[in-house]
Order: sequence, then C-alpha cells, then structure tokens
Amino acid sequence: MSGAGPAGSGDALEIAGLTALSTCDWPGRLVATLFLQGCPWECTYCHNPSLIDPRTPGTVPWSRVRALLARRHGLLDGVVFSGGEPTRQHALAAAMREVRDAGYLVGLHTSGAYPRRLAEVLPLADWVGLDVKAPASLYEAITRVGPSADAAFASLRLVLDSGVDVQVRTTVDPTVLTSQDVARLGSTLRGLGVRDHVLQEVRPDGTTEEYRAALAAERARPAPAQG
Repeated sequence: MSGAGPAGSGDALEIAGLTALSTCDWPGRLVATLFLQGCPWECTYCHNPSLIDPRTPGTVPWSRVRALLARRHGLLDGVVFSGGEPTRQHALAAAMREVRDAGYLVGLHTSGAYPRRLAEVLPLADWVGLDVKAPASLYEAITRVGPSADAAFASLRLVLDSGVDVQVRTTVDPTVLTSQDVARLGSTLRGLGVRDHVLQEVRPDGTTEEYRAALAAERARPAPAQG
C-alpha cells in the first residue's frame, strides 16, 4: 500500500497504477506515467471507474517509482502524474519535487477539479494536460457533479496565466455534445487564449454497460440531413 509514508513525502501517494514507458501521455516525450487513486467526478465516459473511489488504497509503492527513476536516467524524459485526479492528493507536491530533484521533467494530467491545489503544484510542472470537458452549461451532464464547470474554467485560467506549457483536451461524448457544442467550446477556448486544443474520440472500453448502450444507440442514429 503506497499511502504509508508521511504527508510531506511521495510515500504518501495512493498510486493505482504505473506505466514504466509511455509515448502518448506527454506529446513528444518518453515518460513514466503514474495513475493516482481518487476522483471527485463520475464522468459519463470514464473508462477506469475503479480509480474514482478515494477510499481504495494504492497498489504501487512510491519506492517502486524511485527505483524506476534511479535506473532510467537517459532513457526517460520525465514522469506524468495522472489519475483519477492527482491534485486530490496532498502528497502530490512532494512527489513532484522528488521527481524534479532526480533530474526529470514533470507532467500533470488534471481535470481542474481543485483549482487551489492546482495553483500550489503548477510551479513544479513543466507541462499540463488539462481536460476541458464541455461548454460550461453542459459540464454537469458529463461530470454528474453540480459546480464542476466553475472549478474547471478557474483551473484553465490558472494554467494559462502561469505560462506553463499546456495542452487542453476534450473527450467528445456524443451522448451529451453536438457538433455545435464542440464548435462553441473551441471558440470559447480560443477566446480565452488556448493555442493547443485536442479533440479525443470517446472510447467505450471500460465504461459502464449503461453508457456503452447509450453510446452505441447514439452512433447508430442517422446523421442529420444537410441543407
């Protein structure tokens, strides 16, 4: 169990999974990716719902991460902290510092659910992959949590103002978002100063049976007539 260490140490992280080498979690970088336990949102298309419950203990000890970094100098560019929602965990900053002190770059995947905590760790990040899920009016339909849009857009403003390199990603859920909604979101993001916005196709793998059925039904609908 990874959460046995002091709060000021990476040993306190609850880590649900570790990918020792990834080429897709930070564009242009070779990284190790950590998947941290716990998320406050229950997004419609979540493909790893086992990471949501914050009471579930971690399965990867921080000592394993230390050992990996000790032997991967010159082979890895950095470490990406992903989730779940990594900013939920108070030990995140200590772990990020340790990665930097070991000579690696630090990447962060976040949904922006905790703006205050994000502000604390942004100075330790070299790159952020920020999920912006929908126009504000449709956020709750995806996250199934009321004030989630406020947190996400506050976090976006923090990241843009920080000057940290950022890629904004939107997983397009066709059970909620129309093409017009996606276009509206893109326009909003450009207006806020986003220069790198990537659309991702929703994946049914790992989602709930209910969602897979809703997605299949939506994809089976005939395209609207053009005219």
